[in-house]
Amino acid sequence: MRLIRFSLAVLVAAVTLAPATPSYAAETVAVSLRDVNATGAAGTATLTVTGGGDLVVRINATGLAPNLPHLQHLHGAATGTGFHCPGQATDRDLDGYISYDEGAPMYGGIFLSLTTTGDTSWTSGLAVNRMPVADAHGNLSYQRTILAADLPAGTVAHLGDLHIVQHGVDANHNGRYDLGGLGESAFARSLGVPNIPAEETDPVTCGLTAQAAAATVPHGGVATGDGSTRPAGHPLVNDAAGGLLVAGVLVLVLLRRRTTWRVGS
Repeated sequence: MRLIRFSLAVLVAAVTLAPATPSYAAETVAVSLRDVNATGAAGTATLTVTGGGDLVVRINATGLAPNLPHLQHLHGAATGTGFHCPGQATDRDLDGYISYDEGAPMYGGIFLSLTTTGDTSWTSGLAVNRMPVADAHGNLSYQRTILAADLPAGTVAHLGDLHIVQHGVDANHNGRYDLGGLGESAFARSLGVPNIPAEETDPVTCGLTAQAAAATVPHGGVATGDGSTRPAGHPLVNDAAGGLLVAGVLVLVLLRRRTTWRVGS
């Protein structure tokens, strides 16, 4: 009997001292995706936090390059607002398109990679072989639940500060991403990875949550979006990544190109 009482006491103590599983108030923020590069693309999205802290991402977009994969990410940082969607004045080289490099200082680094399977960290930002593919009509429908354990610190607290950017522009309308459209991606080349089409990495839609849009007023004005309230950094590194080394990105990109969706090759 004493042994039973002792065991029960130990069990009660263990339950009492065990850390409680955090609970979250369910929250949904809506995002309106707008055309970045005059392609006619648009869409809507929702970011929903469940009671268990998981993040459910739903995206429906139209007008995308048909039958092609589209990189898509949550951009920004869990340190507050300050990023926004780029306007046409961001096109510094006046080639008619906002490139990844031109847009990144505006919309910030990759916070989460919205892949269809596997890893969702910023290191999968260029995993085009695991990104959703638009159908023959240019429509894209995406839904994925990212577990709480896989979310960067601060995701839930700063959900309204994050926003969505989709990438992939078929500038020469030949049904693939190739160097003949917009040339080589300067961003990829800066990492030492040549011959990646800029079409693959250039942004096509961008959308801020209502909270982020209200809190962020770029220097160039809301309509033009030609100024940034944050200093420019490396396009792939965001504040939550703790200043990860560009050399590490290079290795990941090189590995990614060996198993990538073979477009324009």
